[in-house]
Amino acid sequence: MLLLQESVEPGNNCVQYNYSLNCTISTVTTICRVIDHPSFEARSRLNIITAAAVICNNTRYGEGGVGDESRPGCDIGLEGERLAECQASGVWLTRINTCILTRINDLLTQSESLNQNSVPTFVADLSGLVSDNQTQITDSPVTISAIVDILTNVGNVSTEIEEGTMQSILNTVDVIVGNDTIGSWANLNANRSLNTSSLFLGSMETITQFLSGDDFSVTTSSILLNRTQLSDSFMADINSSLVINLQNTNLTNTFITTITFSTLSNVLPPRTNTSFNASFNASQDANATGPEIRINAAVVLIQLNGSRALRPNLTLSYRKRNTSLTEDPQCVFWNFQLLDFQGGWDEEGCTFVSDVDDVVECNCDHLTSFSMLMSTGLPPGAAEALDIITYIGVAISIVSLVTCLIIEALTWKAMTRNTTSYLRHVSLVNIAVSLLIADIWFIVGAAITSETDPTEIVPLAACSAATFFIHLFYLALFFWMLVSALLLFYRTVMVFSHMSKATMLAIGFSLGYGAPLVIAVVTEAATAPQVPQGYIRDNNGCWLRWEDTFALLAFIIPAGVIVFINFVILIVVLTKMLRRGVESSHAEEKNTLLVILRSVAILFPTFGLTWALGVGLMVAPRNLGLHVTFALFNSLQGFFILVFGTLMDPKIRAVLSRTVPALNSSSNQTRTTSGGGSSTGRWALLNRIRGRRGVYHVMGAGNTSSSNTASESYLNI
Repeated sequence: MLLLQESVEPGNNCVQYNYSLNCTISTVTTICRVIDHPSFEARSRLNIITAAAVICNNTRYGEGGVGDESRPGCDIGLEGERLAECQASGVWLTRINTCILTRINDLLTQSESLNQNSVPTFVADLSGLVSDNQTQITDSPVTISAIVDILTNVGNVSTEIEEGTMQSILNTVDVIVGNDTIGSWANLNANRSLNTSSLFLGSMETITQFLSGDDFSVTTSSILLNRTQLSDSFMADINSSLVINLQNTNLTNTFITTITFSTLSNVLPPRTNTSFNASFNASQDANATGPEIRINAAVVLIQLNGSRALRPNLTLSYRKRNTSLTEDPQCVFWNFQLLDFQGGWDEEGCTFVSDVDDVVECNCDHLTSFSMLMSTGLPPGAAEALDIITYIGVAISIVSLVTCLIIEALTWKAMTRNTTSYLRHVSLVNIAVSLLIADIWFIVGAAITSETDPTEIVPLAACSAATFFIHLFYLALFFWMLVSALLLFYRTVMVFSHMSKATMLAIGFSLGYGAPLVIAVVTEAATAPQVPQGYIRDNNGCWLRWEDTFALLAFIIPAGVIVFINFVILIVVLTKMLRRGVESSHAEEKNTLLVILRSVAILFPTFGLTWALGVGLMVAPRNLGLHVTFALFNSLQGFFILVFGTLMDPKIRAVLSRTVPALNSSSNQTRTTSGGGSSTGRWALLNRIRGRRGVYHVMGAGNTSSSNTASESYLNI
């Protein structure tokens, strides 16, 4: 333990002590004590560690090993304490943070002795201070809590608040409820001993009661206040996100005040009396299994000045902020007495009316602060887990598809020596190319969205371009899968039909790229001019819009029809396999079953049949297993194409290993098969599918002609 007794130079408040290190791991405790006043002292602990033990390192907390604590103090202009502990993950975890802006703390003290006359000047000073120190305030939960206490004190002493004073108040509020404060409010709401969010809303309701003057409105970046004299009925359309309709009040000389908060979902937790344990504590309960509840609309405060006895007929029409939420819309108000006065959302007095075209209509019989809750239909954290599965799967698919295309390039000459094989590999290559480009644009769209705040509208130009190419190449993927299925159908069912290679290529490319291009261009041209961003979603990713224009149908309908056609073709082909297997010997029946299983494994990803799981999600949207299966299989489609479409092909493996025999060396030889060998048995199976009986002759590639193009099986079976 070191006792620092160095003298202090006049005017210098710092004591410097030079300590010599001996490179021994140890802990040194220092004591700074005021001379002649031994009760005034401060202790600090210095951990001496080797460089190899350092795993945490950042500019604020410095270097440290696992379990080390750092107390760097607050930033300049703030006072309080900050303590962090080094975690095994290499991150400093904040344990204590009571840093508060010193000037805000001073104003908090002043607010306790406010009177009505000093309120206008005081809130103007507060607004200016908050505006000048936004970054320090938004990053400090304690400072935000202090500002809420200040607003509460302002509301308690006010008897009359004019427009200018309210403008200053809302300018302050705009900063502490902005998107930059999400982390701070999450910190405050996680503390069960605090009810800062409820105190904030209560202060706003109290302040609104004392508004005075004629009609006026106040607007900030996230708040819209409107004060209007009421004449029996009232109706307001607020930025197309909320419609308020108050009918038959029979009141005169009364003002109605509405304050709409577009970002109050950052402040108020989505807790209700029934979801408190499942939703509010989800961050602390990893085993929570109930669906996650979210605020999915603007929060609106509605008050009538001078009237308390009214039981209004109030209709609220909310436009959903996140249109992907479709489960259990709840019409709610903030009940300050709920959950032992912590406050929460309550449905009493509010009735759900309808949910049409992403607009939820509610009816309430009282006035206060309202919003609308919806359920994700999935347990907390499930959406994030599904996103992770999707992104990892898409990344694996991109690598797999590049590998697939490289393999196809290396083996192209050896694998395309007859028409059937050539057309099969043309289809496979274009399926891989389409899916690869679609996946790349999917990542681009995700990157665009990640740079946009969830409450803001995505960039129109960039997101529209990403959506167009995602739509185009996913459609191309499906149409090339249709071409692949039709080719199989043609080669196995229409035995005596003949079509030239050029004709089949023309049909394939017309379907594979022509049809998707027409659909994608027409979709954008028809939907983009209808409403702002009529082509793409407002948020939640760069993709086709559903509400208003139903642009998403331009993907759902073609994809659904193609999956259905491909499924029918698969059934027809498997039926022919089974029918021929029944007529075969026991050994051949066993071989037939193995070939069928292998064919199903190959055709499911190649035909896109895993997308049919989407039907299951429509029927059971809360089934987490279906969500995981759908995300896993479809994000990994490129990987399955590589494995089942390329690597499982024995001829491709032979070419890659440079052990494939020269096919033309046996062009003058004829091998008679009876299904006994593994290779010749596969050829015989295709012969049975095609309806031929007896001996099957495998011709050399050099002698291939239009009459024996089926000698190369479409599936290499």
